[in-house]
Amino acid sequence: MLEIILICAIGLIPPLLSFVFFRKMQMRAQARLRNAMQAAERRQIQRLLSLPADYHYIEGVGALIGDSTCRYNARSAQIRCAVNPSGPCEECPYYESSSPTNPS
Repeated sequence: MLEIILICAIGLIPPLLSFVFFRKMQMRAQARLRNAMQAAERRQIQRLLSLPADYHYIEGVGALIGDSTCRYNARSAQIRCAVNPSGPCEECPYYESSSPTNPS
């Protein structure tokens, strides 16, 4: 009778060890996924906080930086101007308003 109990105990050890290791790996994977999601959220917040002051979103056009009324605006979220890409738009010698003016 002792032999049968010993054989059953030895037979149950591998599945129990497998379950313990599987559970440990599952917990580790969940923790890594949680950390990755938090890191991505932090990067997104950092990116939003580091946007230039003249960044704005125009419906139908998208994200722009710089003065959107300027004729030379690159209409891009990365480049302000086709003539003066690094900016700033204030006091730019190349500024030309793209809006039509009425000489009255």
